[in-house]
Amino acid sequence: MVIISASRDNRDGPGLVSVVQVFVIRHGETEWSLNGRHTGTTDLPLTDNGRRVAQLLRPALAARTFALVLVSPMQRARETCELSGVAGTAAIDRDLVEWNYGKYEGLTAKQIHETAPGWLVFRDGCPGGEAPEEVGARVDRVIARARAAAGDVALFAHGHVLRALVARWLGLPPGAGQHFLLDTATLSVLDHYRGLPAVKTWNAPLAGYKGGS
Repeated sequence: MVIISASRDNRDGPGLVSVVQVFVIRHGETEWSLNGRHTGTTDLPLTDNGRRVAQLLRPALAARTFALVLVSPMQRARETCELSGVAGTAAIDRDLVEWNYGKYEGLTAKQIHETAPGWLVFRDGCPGGEAPEEVGARVDRVIARARAAAGDVALFAHGHVLRALVARWLGLPPGAGQHFLLDTATLSVLDHYRGLPAVKTWNAPLAGYKGGS
């Protein structure tokens, strides 16, 4: 655990210090996210509106200095990172790719439920794709890199993988990501409370995000 500052709002008294904050950014909208289609390995660009909203990241992150910026190799995440203004220091991390949906790629939940009633990705995984435990192993590696950083971290990725990541950040099984809804073009902040992993901000829309120390 890396201690970097004693000046943040999560201090609980004199002398208590804060640890690395992880800024978690889900990419802007794509054609498939608008239609509710599961987008894992399909490499789609942002829509015009997705690019416009992603640009709102610039003022939200402008005052931040990141020791580590990791981004999924998928175009929609890379575009969001570039529009945020922090891409110059970004590194591609394949562990941040979206859940591999296998046979369910490109399908809506309604279409999947026609042949698999009650299916839930966080419990059942995907035939021909990934199980929750496999995604959990990937995000555990990302969390280890973040916790080893010498300062704050920014992660640019996708809905389901980031929901698994917040669950593992809190020490929960990856399937607990089902409890953390996450929209496109949102910014979340993972932090600590008295040395324990905590969530400071979750699913905040970029428009009007002010954050804080």
